Amino acid sequence: MNKTAVPDTAVAAPGELETPSDQPARASNIDAIVAYFESGITPAGAAGELGIELEHTLVHDDMSPVPYSGPYGVEWLLGQLEAEFPRTTRDPEGDLLGVARPGEAVTIEPAAQVELSAGPFASLEDARATFERFERTLDGALAPHGERALTVGYHPSAKALDLELIPKRRYKFMNLYLGEKGPFGPRMMRGSASTQVSIDYWSTADCLRKLRLAFALVPLFSLVCDNSPVFEGAPRAHELVRTEIWRFCDPDRCGLVPGVMDPGFDLRRYAEYLLDTPAILIPCRKEQWCYSERTFGEIYAERTMTRAEVEHAVSMFFNDVRLKTYIEIRPADAMPVPYVVAYAALIKGLFYHAENLDALDALFESVDGAAVEAAKDALMAAGYEAEVYGRPAAELADEVMALARRGLAADEQGFLEPLAQLAAQRVTLADLAERKVKPPSAS
Repeated sequence: MNKTAVPDTAVAAPGELETPSDQPARASNIDAIVAYFESGITPAGAAGELGIELEHTLVHDDMSPVPYSGPYGVEWLLGQLEAEFPRTTRDPEGDLLGVARPGEAVTIEPAAQVELSAGPFASLEDARATFERFERTLDGALAPHGERALTVGYHPSAKALDLELIPKRRYKFMNLYLGEKGPFGPRMMRGSASTQVSIDYWSTADCLRKLRLAFALVPLFSLVCDNSPVFEGAPRAHELVRTEIWRFCDPDRCGLVPGVMDPGFDLRRYAEYLLDTPAILIPCRKEQWCYSERTFGEIYAERTMTRAEVEHAVSMFFNDVRLKTYIEIRPADAMPVPYVVAYAALIKGLFYHAENLDALDALFESVDGAAVEAAKDALMAAGYEAEVYGRPAAELADEVMALARRGLAADEQGFLEPLAQLAAQRVTLADLAERKVKPPSAS
């Protein structure tokens, strides 16, 4: 590869290795990664909470993109938010990249998608109120200048390469590396927008169980949350657009964690996977970030990674479900707030109810990695008319929705309804957008 980036010779780590297998610190690095995961164990008996992230695509009223820079661009917007979100993040050149307040952080993605990360929430009502308040704040800042914040899975008018990257060194290097893999990496970075929900785990065994079940549910979550009617400026060619993007973005760090569906999978195997994947970028002395195609195991071959280095390594993986000190469930498209809260309700009802975990174990007992990938293919081709894990997708969606409803308290079951209604009608937000039909909950 022709590298225009700064080489990683200044990294606070040893020099080049003679062989990739020369990793005397490998065992201690596996231990460090496992200890990081285990530090997220929530005490038994604690009420499960949810973290929620929602990305927004900013456009002018004529649907043209709003860039980071320029009049009333995203940098200007962050400045407008600073009074309410006084904790700021800037790059070394002074560019404003994020604002925050307790429990809420506003950050920007590679092509200036605006993300609100909020929580943790014990109450779905609190989550709804937080995200609705933020939507009102965005609208109040943008509308007077002929701009809007959309919650859709892919940019509604632009091709990815026509979108300006924000001035963040990390994204420059990711664009370089992923661009060499093919066209889907830049499309993921610049064009896509998602909804992500994070959950707690009570033990190592509970963590591994929830990981496996979440991966089995990924195809169904992608279906019920499909909100990408447009891809690269044209009507989509198939359903679940973001599923295809993530599949081909970078197979080394996307999709399934290798072996995660196997009965013998454990956290040490997860750690080995992290160590054996190219880093793309790492902290270094001379520059804030330096580029590297070496694996994390090679870079830290002779010393144990710090917690900050483990956290960075984990952040460079974009699997459908990602383990940090919580489990991050990532396949859903960006959606309007009622559907975001419905998705959070779906996940809460499934994963924080002991009988439902048992029911999901039985439901997905025979599902392996190949079956998950086959389910994605089937749903991209046929949507609710597909067959998934040997059953009609529509029937399986009904069963999962019913389990989630059972797992929610009576006063929270209503939050599930926006997505439950779509599933019952066998349609998605993307379908309705194609037909130019207003979703029921948006009226």
